Parts: sequence; structure tokens; C-alpha cells
Amino acid sequence: MNNFFLGLLITFLVPHPNALTPEQRGLEIARAAEEADLGFGSSTVDLKMILTNKNGQTSERSLSNRTLELTEDGDKSLIVFNSPKDVKGTATLTFTHKEGPDDQWLFLPSINRVKRISSNNKSGPFVGSEFAYEDLSSQEVEKYTYHFLRADGDILIVEQDPVDPKSGYTRRIVHYNQNQGYRIEKIEFYDRKNALLKTLTYEDYQLYKDKHWRAARMIMVNHQTEKSTVLNFENYRFDVGLTDDDFTQSALTRS
Repeated sequence: MNNFFLGLLITFLVPHPNALTPEQRGLEIARAAEEADLGFGSSTVDLKMILTNKNGQTSERSLSNRTLELTEDGDKSLIVFNSPKDVKGTATLTFTHKEGPDDQWLFLPSINRVKRISSNNKSGPFVGSEFAYEDLSSQEVEKYTYHFLRADGDILIVEQDPVDPKSGYTRRIVHYNQNQGYRIEKIEFYDRKNALLKTLTYEDYQLYKDKHWRAARMIMVNHQTEKSTVLNFENYRFDVGLTDDDFTQSALTRS
């Protein structure tokens, strides 16, 4: 087809962003972010967690995370604590679902027991950090409704309202960088009373395999408790050959 007529066809068939409702535009941005990161297969990464209380006292933990990408449903992940001694061997297994509540299990080596995390406890703190268990789930489009708020230069700001009535949040305000693979730069979390609870900031992004943006640091600040948790990431590895067998309750206890 002649390029001129192809351009005209695209112009008429593809709606201009300004022609979309705020709900349609917000959903479009979330889908673009999801599409931009497809194809990593499976990955592993090492982390250092730094906990800071309201008096400025800190403690550190080391952990590792492995993730299996799924397209028919949400991703699977397994987080294992390696140190210090009091949490070593503690592990969390998460099956994110596009629809319905996620499945999560916590292994406690001190009692050699796997505990299922109920939907009512998803808003609870993850092993004493400022991250909640529901923050561990992968970013699935179906888990929210959307409302585009505004653009601030290259940053597109979208309100996301959780579909799950048992979520600990009424809404999240997500900042996407449209010129860098729609990567997320910041998320503001609002509690069940619609008050600002936490802010998660992503820093020091690196590009892997010419497609996948990953932050080297995440900073979660709790505005109500004045506590914070920093996650430092290193040694990202992709396409490491993980399978469903690496994400079972048996694998959780072996970890």
C-alpha cells in the first residue's frame, strides 16, 4: 500500500489520545507498560533490604528473588531471606492472578511450617518492612480500574483503583515515563481512609536485553509511621530457565 494512504488510514483508525476518556487513556497507558516489559521469561536478582525506623536506626537483610513470567495469568515469584540469622531461610511464594485474589505462602524455618497468607492479611507488613504482601504481586492490568490524571513532561500520571475489595489501598497514583518504556518512576499509596500512606520511588534504572528496565533501588517511605525500607538490587539475570517446578510449596521449604 502507498505509504501516504497507509498514513491516512492509521490517522483515521487509531484514536488520538485526546479523543479518549480519562478511563480509556489510563487503561491504554497501563497496557503499554505491560506490553513494553513482555518477554523476559524468568529472572533472578540479589537484594539488600535496609529498614529504618522513625528514630533513624537501621538494620539490614540480604535476600534473593526469582520470578517466572506467565502470560495466561500473573507471574510467580519466590523471595528467600539469606541473613541475618533470625530471618535466614524465611521465604515467601506468590502466585499473582489477573483476576481474583492472589495466592501467597510464607515459610517459617523456626517452626518448619508453611503458612498460607489469607486475603484479609495481604495489607500486612512483609517481614517487618514497609512493603505489604500485596506489594509483592506482579503488575497486572486486570487488578485495577484506571483514570488518567495529567501529563507532566514525559511523565504520565494515572490513578489506579484496586478491584480487590480486600486491598489495603483505596487507590494508587502511578507515574509512568512514556519515553523510557513506560517504566514506573513513582507510586503513591492511599489507605482505606483515602489518606496518603506510602510513597515508592524507583531509582537508578538500567536497561537489560535492550528492552527490560529494572531499578537498582526502590525506596518505600511510610508517611504515617515515619519508617522506610530501601531495596538495593544487583546481579539481575534473565532467561535463567526457571519452570513451574521452581515455584511450589516444596520448593518454598527447600529454599
